[in-house]
Amino acid sequence: MDLFEYQARDIFEARGVPVLRGITATTPEEAVDAARQLGTPVVVVKAQVKAGGRGKAGGVKLARTPEEAGERAAEILGMDIKGLTVETVMVTEGADIAEEYYFSLLLDRANRTYLAMASKEGGMEIEQLAVERPEALARIPVDPLVGIDAAKAAEIVAAAGFDADIAPEIERVLQTLSLVYEGEDATLVEVNPLIKTGSGAVVALDGKVSLDENAAFRHPEHAALADTSAEDPLEAAAKAKGLNYVKLDGSVGIIGNGAGLVMSTLDVVAYAGSGLPGEPKPANFLDIGGGASAEVMANGLEIILGDAQVRSVFVNVFGGITACDAVANGIAQAYALLESRGEAVTKPVVVRLDGNNAELGRQILVDAALPGLEQVDTMDGAAARAAELASA
Repeated sequence: MDLFEYQARDIFEARGVPVLRGITATTPEEAVDAARQLGTPVVVVKAQVKAGGRGKAGGVKLARTPEEAGERAAEILGMDIKGLTVETVMVTEGADIAEEYYFSLLLDRANRTYLAMASKEGGMEIEQLAVERPEALARIPVDPLVGIDAAKAAEIVAAAGFDADIAPEIERVLQTLSLVYEGEDATLVEVNPLIKTGSGAVVALDGKVSLDENAAFRHPEHAALADTSAEDPLEAAAKAKGLNYVKLDGSVGIIGNGAGLVMSTLDVVAYAGSGLPGEPKPANFLDIGGGASAEVMANGLEIILGDAQVRSVFVNVFGGITACDAVANGIAQAYALLESRGEAVTKPVVVRLDGNNAELGRQILVDAALPGLEQVDTMDGAAARAAELASA
């Protein structure tokens, strides 16, 4: 989960990272009040969207009076920045910037370590710097079991070539940012720019944080950070039901048991739809896991059928620990459960059962005579039939 800048700022402050005061606003009037509360000669009005390049897009503006802060907020609110509409701004204290630096700590999956990156040349052009002058960006592996301790912080600072007079303070801030990374179960903590003020203080002027949603069980407080306004309503509904669902832009709903099988199903359906009218594609990823109870199957069908783009559904199950007869009974009971909810299945459903007790499962579905349900023995054949029904 990516955070807004103001959320990252709040986390930094709570963990002891030096930051500037900031207040969010959703209207020009609130921005005026925020600037008055801050009471500094200069404030900065910053668009809150989860995208880089806000400054270049005109989403970061200075203001020297509260009234001017309101004017700048009126200009920024409603802006489109890389396809995202600005609904909130953060009004922060102005900063006396003497130097701008860059720092990030991220997960290096390939090497199974963290990776710290630092440069004396921070600011908006860090991506260009990394391409044109990679030697100016220090890249230091960090042992996940140790993190950035005093020795590692000194190594990073030395590799980036920071001046001796500021090095101790930079090292202290890097260690604190490492605590943010580990304490919040983040996959990315980035500060651009990390600044030195005219008085010599080091401050995180802008922050970007990505949290590992797999660690959400350790952080119930992170639920309040979710941007529900940008969340797909179907994905939100599936999440509430405990389903592993991802919305895609297609017309064939997919249900499978096991992530690998579902991924393969997406590919087979996409191939089967190529060349057909409308070229039907997968509408979703939905893995019901090893258990296919009637409730799980009903919830899965309910979510998929709630997608207006879906024209057919492909249920692809390979029986293992959960046998195909249990899956078939789950499908039959799911139909009945949905009908009792007033949500009867009205779109065609193609089922392919294979593996443990497949024959018995197929016979259960034949006997159930569920409306609109067809069975196809092979995965390729079932995918082709689902795609054909979606293109009709």
